[in-house]
Amino acid sequence: MSDKLKYTYPEKLSLLRFFRDAEGVRRNPIPFHKKYFEKFGDSFSIRIGFSKYIILSRDNEIAQYILVKNQKNYHKSKFQSVYLSKYLGKGLLTSDGDFWLKQRRLIQPAFHKQKMNQLVDNMNTVITSEIDHFVEEKPIDLFPAMSNLAFNVVAKSLFQLSAAENKFQRIKFIIEEVQNFLIKEIRLPHKAWWFSLSGQVKKHLRLAEENNSIIREIIEERKASGEEINDLLNMLLETRYEDTGEGMSVEQLVDEIKVLFIAGHETTANALTFTLHLLGRNPEIQQKVFEEIMKIESETNNIIEQLQKMEYLNAVLNESMRLYPPAWITDRQNLEDDSLAQFKIKKDTLIGISFYELHRNPKYWNNPDEFIPERFLGEQKKESMQYFYPFGAGPRMCIGAGFAIYEMCLTISQIVKMYIIKSNNDIIQFNPLITLKPVNVKVSFFRR
Repeated sequence: MSDKLKYTYPEKLSLLRFFRDAEGVRRNPIPFHKKYFEKFGDSFSIRIGFSKYIILSRDNEIAQYILVKNQKNYHKSKFQSVYLSKYLGKGLLTSDGDFWLKQRRLIQPAFHKQKMNQLVDNMNTVITSEIDHFVEEKPIDLFPAMSNLAFNVVAKSLFQLSAAENKFQRIKFIIEEVQNFLIKEIRLPHKAWWFSLSGQVKKHLRLAEENNSIIREIIEERKASGEEINDLLNMLLETRYEDTGEGMSVEQLVDEIKVLFIAGHETTANALTFTLHLLGRNPEIQQKVFEEIMKIESETNNIIEQLQKMEYLNAVLNESMRLYPPAWITDRQNLEDDSLAQFKIKKDTLIGISFYELHRNPKYWNNPDEFIPERFLGEQKKESMQYFYPFGAGPRMCIGAGFAIYEMCLTISQIVKMYIIKSNNDIIQFNPLITLKPVNVKVSFFRR
């Protein structure tokens, strides 16, 4: 039976048109995705060669199907498993199948809520220290400040009493350099020969190995010291595989820690930047957050209890991540032929889910481009959560979601308690890299 008879795909975007838009797509794909969704509907496909297809979707039914209901048939694409693993190794972010499941089961207990509660005091101390250095009463570029804050929170949560604090900034530099080059490799595949010939690939692989060496040294120092310290490294060192009773090898631990550094700081920095901008643009919402914090602090001094009571602040964060999801897109490839919604698709079809567009799809959201935190309160919250993917969904949902929520709530509450925030941008800019990175977002902080 021919492919045309056997397989069906969403309406096709012509390859010619796609290549005509290719340079704009490379710079910022989101405006083009929006244009294509408006023309073709909630899913569209691009035919590559005679029988290969790429599907892009903002359809909740498709997202649920590939991420939750039939997730075993949908593995990460080579963009994640090949490009990322070249620099990040074989950690949770890049692995699949039985190995991923084994690692997930091993690491999950370290991110249990009770374990995260143990890290809150240390987290809060780092946040207070970072906020004390804010420039007041003049516009600052917010993302670098939030990036430093989030990176230091992750670094101190991983390595609480490490003597290697001077090495943290080197790790941060390497992560940023490698990610920027990785984006080039993904978006400019036709230049792969030049990246290799000019030595750029070799240079960034050396940087990745330097990063490995720094983290490996910190781990070996901790193991040799025999100290038990209340941080994530200690929690990870204590984990044991169910079948062997052994812990992770140092090399595997290095790979997992790299993932925690990258996934744990940049997505949080993005979300904090977008949220503070939105609060600066909406003073009445900012005032409600302030009043909630004051009320909660009058009721309890316990930080964990305070975090559990921050319903309105959580709604603000959720609405910010709806409009600007830090992990704005994900992709999968099916291991076997499948029926996806009303389509019959061939195995190895690449499927992208744009959370950015799904979160703004008028089929699911009223006034989708407006900032309305009440969507995530009371009865409305139950409806909204069906179409909300700030940390993905299903078994591969972000393992550090609880950590990130604690960190963001602590940061926003401390900032709002100390400062009135005013945004200096009418229109927010961003760059859709691996994450949705804010660009030139300026705010001013005025002491209360």
